[in-house]
Amino acid sequence: MRQALAETGWGNYSLFLRPDGLLVGYLETEDFEGARKGMAGREVNARWQQEMAEFFVSPKSDLPDQAMSPLEEVFHLD
Repeated sequence: MRQALAETGWGNYSLFLRPDGLLVGYLETEDFEGARKGMAGREVNARWQQEMAEFFVSPKSDLPDQAMSPLEEVFHLD
């Protein structure tokens, strides 16, 4: 999975989990839609989706990573 993520453009990728179950992911990529599409075609991702599906509530899709959407950065401290 790590290799597939790197090969499809998922850089500096982190997941954060709150005690109430909210999971937030952060990644850096040049092409968000391309990175998602690249992973969608990987067999390792299909296995991950199947194994993890019961843990996600997704309003947009049956697939957890397809519910991801970029957020606008409103502040950055460098």
